[in-house]
Amino acid sequence: MRPHHDGSELHVSNPAPELGDTVAVFVRVPRGTGVSRVHLRWVRDGEPVFTSAVVDRRDGDTWWRAELVAHNPVTRYRFLLGTTSGVRWLTASGLTAYDVPDSTDFRLVAQPPAPAWARDAVVYQIFPDRYARSAAAGQRETPDWAVRASWDEPVVPGPDATQVLYGGDLDGIARRLDHVTALGADTIYLTPFFPARSNHRYDAAAFDRVDPLLGGDRALERLASAARERGIRLIGDLTTNHTGDSHPWFADRPDFYYTKPDGGHVSWLDVPSLPKLNWASDELRREFRGIVQRWLTEPYGLSGWRIDVANMTARFGADDWNHEVAAMLRRAVDDARPDGLLIAEHGHDATGDLDRDGWHGTMNYAGFTRPVCSWLRDDAFPGAVQEPQRPDAAALVATMSAFAAQMSWRSWEASWLLLGSHDTARIRTVVGDAERQHVAAALLFTLPGTPMVFAGDELGLTGGGNESARVPMPWDRPDSWDTTTLGRYRDLIALRRSSPALRRGGLRWVHAGGDSLVFLRESAAQTVLVSVRRAAGDPVRLTGLAPGATLGNLYGGAQPLRIEPDGSTVIDGFSPAVQVWAS
Repeated sequence: MRPHHDGSELHVSNPAPELGDTVAVFVRVPRGTGVSRVHLRWVRDGEPVFTSAVVDRRDGDTWWRAELVAHNPVTRYRFLLGTTSGVRWLTASGLTAYDVPDSTDFRLVAQPPAPAWARDAVVYQIFPDRYARSAAAGQRETPDWAVRASWDEPVVPGPDATQVLYGGDLDGIARRLDHVTALGADTIYLTPFFPARSNHRYDAAAFDRVDPLLGGDRALERLASAARERGIRLIGDLTTNHTGDSHPWFADRPDFYYTKPDGGHVSWLDVPSLPKLNWASDELRREFRGIVQRWLTEPYGLSGWRIDVANMTARFGADDWNHEVAAMLRRAVDDARPDGLLIAEHGHDATGDLDRDGWHGTMNYAGFTRPVCSWLRDDAFPGAVQEPQRPDAAALVATMSAFAAQMSWRSWEASWLLLGSHDTARIRTVVGDAERQHVAAALLFTLPGTPMVFAGDELGLTGGGNESARVPMPWDRPDSWDTTTLGRYRDLIALRRSSPALRRGGLRWVHAGGDSLVFLRESAAQTVLVSVRRAAGDPVRLTGLAPGATLGNLYGGAQPLRIEPDGSTVIDGFSPAVQVWAS
């Protein structure tokens, strides 16, 4: 084990300081590392400042303590360690014998954090058209743009797939809330509920009302009321980059880009029906402030928003108001609902857009979804880029660590972990079988971040692309459910809910190689050791653990894990396997 620091409660005395607060930070130095002195380097007004750390306590490991002031909205810091083999820098990217750029420094952020409830949440994503139908759904007139499909009719990918309407609605969701609570989720993220001319509704025709096909405004009121009775929060989905071409703004207002050689409009990824908004307009900003706040207040009472294509919002050519718009949306949320959440969709590297006064976090595709899916991918599933072979666990950890190092710990914690969504293939199709999905789900519910489940993953639903993955929930075909996977999801969610270390603890990698990954989650109240394997192999010998400790098994059914007096132990090579122990 190496010297370690992260942004969790064991290492930072106050992770949500106000400007001017003094904060203590701690470095954990294991036995035998030869560290004799520790210095803190932090940056104040752009200039580095050094101070010496002192030994705070010893519990087998040595804990060094230093103090810094949250002088700027984001205060970067790192540690310089004097060892028997020379000096070492400790940053969020790890321990190095050479200097590294400040971009991987630890970060103390003096902006208000994400709401406390979000750290403990389990999010369940629902695509309304495919989740459940009420009795009224079949009585609604089919709009001119749509083609009706029966509930159990297979989804057929193709250019017209977005026009196929299965008829799921908000009252249907309300009827199936018991499934959500039985799973253990407590937050529902709804993809858009605004009127549109597609089943996904990202081509909004209005933002001031609920689509009548979903039951209208009153249906959202009923869903919100039923959710509150069960202790479930609702998160909405708002598109700030574009509207649909049927939106009256597109016909009546100049708040779009018209830069094509023929005078035509700019659109999202050149899809003509999705004209891109121009955020230079003050009127547009006022409109969106009102939209954000309307649905956060009663009788709807959403708990926050997921912002669609947040990475592209207010960016076009030389124009870049993205950070301004994010901050404006955050103020709108805070003013309407101080405990509201604002999550950005970002498909690749979101690190440059976080740790400001805008997004609380992101959908962590780059730092979690893609590396996990690459590590567990079935060889028959090519993915977006054909890989000659699956990366090993060391590459998995390297990728996750590289992205985590570029943001604050609390942004990483507030970001959503997901194995898939309505925009991706189903995790079962990606990994190929239930056992590797079990390993993926274990990582989803035990690593830092807020887990998000795409409705149906818990039943083992399949689909190789975003359209084919949007299959209706098979409520009337329970014989098609993978009940083993459903039970595993329930048990893993219950494990996360019962474990303070899994919800609030830090992260130390213990072993990462080949087919095996082992890590520690540690809080003031609990230490948890998680072991996952994607394939059978040799037993793994671990070192650097608490000497003489005995860890009880919390998940997986293994015997208690006994740590030898030298801090070592051995975990067997059975696989695929998930085991969780705790002290």
